[in-house]
Amino acid sequence: MSKPRILIVEDEKALQDVLAYNLEKEGFETSFASDGQEGLRRAQLQQPDVVILDLMLPIIDGLEVCRQLRSDPKTQNVRILMLTARSEEVDEIVGFNMGADDYVTKPFKIKPLIHRIKALLRRPGGETARDVISTCGIEIDRTNHTARADGDELPLTPTEFRLLWTLARSPGRPFARNELMDRCRGEDANALERTIDVHVRSLRQKMGPLADLVETVRGVGYRFRAENAEAVSS
Repeated sequence: MSKPRILIVEDEKALQDVLAYNLEKEGFETSFASDGQEGLRRAQLQQPDVVILDLMLPIIDGLEVCRQLRSDPKTQNVRILMLTARSEEVDEIVGFNMGADDYVTKPFKIKPLIHRIKALLRRPGGETARDVISTCGIEIDRTNHTARADGDELPLTPTEFRLLWTLARSPGRPFARNELMDRCRGEDANALERTIDVHVRSLRQKMGPLADLVETVRGVGYRFRAENAEAVSS
């Protein structure tokens, strides 16, 4: 069985080395590019399983690389994990709209990053950030960054949108608060994990009659109710 191929498009040599060392320990095959132009060339030649893509790159920036990868039939289904020092939510929205599958801010922890890569590899082939989730009256379109409940658009903040997306794409699975904070706000937010309760409360209010789809898992965190499951008290 061949090893999953990871292309690291990152101009910082020390970070390239750290990523390669840890990914290869986990059984991945790695290759590198130090600028966006080289990253595009290698992606088209190698057709990797995952591209770790820095946002701030020489020659061609990461957003343009992402856009071109998605527009090329050879690379349109590659999983793209954006890696950047920027942490503003607006940058996350732009990244997702360009076609990124996930987004991690620097500084980051290696183990959560590897977990995210493995999660991307578990997705069915061809599933990209253009996904639409439709379940239990909720519809989430990650391309257009919109969510609807019973047909009515929900006025979600970027954090609430990512929270709903994370929960709804894994119905029935409990997520710990710190895991949700990691996915929705960045690796440095674990110390603030209780603030996830504030975001969940606001999300439920906006979901109206469908609020009970986001369930509390006592002693753990939250989950999105599986489609055929009975409602539980939250």
